[in-house]
Amino acid sequence: MHSEGGVSIWFFIGISLLVNGVLITGAGVWQVFHPPANPVVLFHLHANVWWGAILLVIGLVYCLQFAPGRKKV
Repeated sequence: MHSEGGVSIWFFIGISLLVNGVLITGAGVWQVFHPPANPVVLFHLHANVWWGAILLVIGLVYCLQFAPGRKKV
């Protein structure tokens, strides 16, 4: 997946997942402290916080694993 001197596409996918995870988690935490007037049925599960955190962790792993300049073993 790496070409000599190139950047892996997986690094950019990791950045995308990381950014989306931060945004979704941030929106979920905001909704925890400021609940909507008409919440959805399963609002108490806070799915956006959980899925945002999962995306954030996966994105962080991808960014660290496929970072430019990282030596392949």
